[in-house]
Order: sequence, then structure tokens, then C-alpha cells
Amino acid sequence: MVPLSIEFHSERDLYLAFMPFLKEGGLFVRTPRQYELGAEVELHVLLPDALEPSTVKGEVCWLTPIGAQNGTPPGVGVSFLDDPEKVRHQIEQIIARQLNSSEATLTM
Repeated sequence: MVPLSIEFHSERDLYLAFMPFLKEGGLFVRTPRQYELGAEVELHVLLPDALEPSTVKGEVCWLTPIGAQNGTPPGVGVSFLDDPEKVRHQIEQIIARQLNSSEATLTM
């Protein structure tokens, strides 16, 4: 399982990366590194104002290559498979006010 780390400095950054349309939730991780769809990753997530990262096991379900349309940054979407620390719930609490926003995210 490949380790992958992401750190969020603001609620807005978290909102832009969150993928609530996935059954168990997920995050878009900006990275120039190439991954295969279905690759399993160990995602280390540092949420805004958190002191330590949380770990989620996930699977690559979205690819945005370098040079994608509209200047979207390269990266991968990771759907959560095993979320023992309830990271999805923590994210939803942090960005609750923004969940119904019409602002475009990094995925949809």
C-alpha cells in the first residue's frame, strides 16, 4: 500500500478537495505523481487546526493528469475504504456551511 499525505491549511482548501459524492467519502490529492485507477493507498490527512494526521485506507478512483482542461491541478481522487478515525465525519463538520455551495471543486 502506497503512502500518500495531504495537509489542509483552510476550510476552503478542504472543501475544494472533498468528494462527498463517493459512498464513503474521499479526497482529491494534488500530486504530479502518476497512479493507476484502483491502486490502494494509505492516506495521511492533516485537517485544519489538527495537531496530528489521521490515517485512512483508500483507493484511487479519479485521475487528473498534468495539463488537464481549465487549469485544474494534477492529482488523484481517493475514495475512503477504511476510515477508523471517522475522517469523513470530521470533514463534514468542518465544512458544513460550504457543503451546499455552488462553487466548483477540484473534481466536480
